[in-house]
Amino acid sequence: MTLFQIHPSAIVHPKARIAAGCEIGPYCVIGRNVVLGEQCRLHSHVVIDGHTTIGKRNEIFPFACIGLKTQDLKWDKGVTRTAIGDGNTFREYVTIHSATGDEETTRVGSNNLILAYCHIAHNCVLGNRIIMSNVATLAGHVIVEDSAVIGGLAAVHQFCRIGKMAMIGGCSKVVQDVPPFMIADGNPAQTRTINKTGMERNGISEERQRALRAAYKILFREGLALSNAIVKVEKKLPPLPEVRHLIAFVRNSARGISK
Repeated sequence: MTLFQIHPSAIVHPKARIAAGCEIGPYCVIGRNVVLGEQCRLHSHVVIDGHTTIGKRNEIFPFACIGLKTQDLKWDKGVTRTAIGDGNTFREYVTIHSATGDEETTRVGSNNLILAYCHIAHNCVLGNRIIMSNVATLAGHVIVEDSAVIGGLAAVHQFCRIGKMAMIGGCSKVVQDVPPFMIADGNPAQTRTINKTGMERNGISEERQRALRAAYKILFREGLALSNAIVKVEKKLPPLPEVRHLIAFVRNSARGISK
């Protein structure tokens, strides 16, 4: 009984681990150290290499390349990894590179939609339910929290963080952290307002949206030093989980916040 389907033109290393229900289409290439979870579908011309683990029910479209060697010039051999969760869609020509340092990992969570020509560089960490629109690009060591949306042709500088349910406008240049629940846009990107539509889609109540709007005005529109604005938010607003998350994110920023 055949547990998976591999097109005769595909090249799959005999030591690669392919789980039940997988479909590997024409001209795909699967490397020696690849682990492919159940019911993944590789359409055609997909390349997966390196020490790469991919979870269940991922759909990968033609000419995507996952797990290949980092482009970082600091790479000095060693075992570097790529780990991907379940239920993701990677459209045409997506590239996801392995980490740079020995035993380091590039990570992508579950149920993400990564559209055509997107790039996820070495050591990035992505959460769940993220959307990257066409040609969005993440440089190395970027962190993207759950349910963020990155617009088409946006570019994110290395070591930046994109907060939970944040949205980045198309063609934006992101050089500092984008706070959770906010919309950032521009070149360089600035925080414009709360992401009301995104929060509604994710079930954030009107009460919590009002609190986040008030926090936005204190942090970004009153002209206060960021440390003073944080203190004011903590004093004036209820300690709702979303407000606490926003304040913790801003307080822990290493690159500064896109204001």
